[in-house]
Amino acid sequence: MSGHSKWKNIQHRKGRQDVKRGKEFTKAAKEIIIAARGGGDPNYNPRLRAAIAAAKAVSLPKDKIDSAIRKGTGEEAGGDLAEIMYEGYGPGGVAVLVEVATDNRNRTVAEVRHIFTKGGGNMGESGSVAWMFERKGVFTFDKTRTEDQLMEIGLEHGAEDIVDDGEVWEVHCQQGEFEPLREAFEAAGLAPESAEVGMVPQNNIEVDADTGRKLMRLVEALEDNDDVQNVYANFDLPEEVLAEM
Repeated sequence: MSGHSKWKNIQHRKGRQDVKRGKEFTKAAKEIIIAARGGGDPNYNPRLRAAIAAAKAVSLPKDKIDSAIRKGTGEEAGGDLAEIMYEGYGPGGVAVLVEVATDNRNRTVAEVRHIFTKGGGNMGESGSVAWMFERKGVFTFDKTRTEDQLMEIGLEHGAEDIVDDGEVWEVHCQQGEFEPLREAFEAAGLAPESAEVGMVPQNNIEVDADTGRKLMRLVEALEDNDDVQNVYANFDLPEEVLAEM
């Protein structure tokens, strides 16, 4: 079964308390800038609509949201960002994808390579691990919702899979079904805990506790880099490591 991996959901739910608010703001604003290149009106730009919703979820102030849209449409300077996906391997041969938004490719690739090496992994060639992932819509819901409730709406509006991921339900859909499905859930009063389009591994590798801790340190070091937007990896942590988070 394809999974978003439990460690990702735990990070979502805790909101990574140690991540500085500024980092969340930067990440949310960059996603708006990139999305707004496809048009500054969220009514006609699903990616921008999703980016604004994500920015509101981390309490990015409205003036910063508006400024990021203007940067993306070119009305304001500062929108010159490259969107790049780096690929590599972590401890235990786990596949890692790193999505970045940067105004300086050379700096970013050097920093990401350094983090991989320091974390016991290595950068790979383009295409080396991306084939192990698919871009999908992923919604998480807390367990106050029942599987039947989610299924009733989900199956009617393009959901492919409902996964029991311990403390949350996870609903997957194809990228093109993301907006209609989100709207259907919200119309039914089923607001998701998180909703995003991201890279979902086709299969997850079970790792031992020691490897799992090393992988989490690598993921967190990557996520703490200012240019990194998202980190995806295909591993599942053993219960004892999940309990430590």
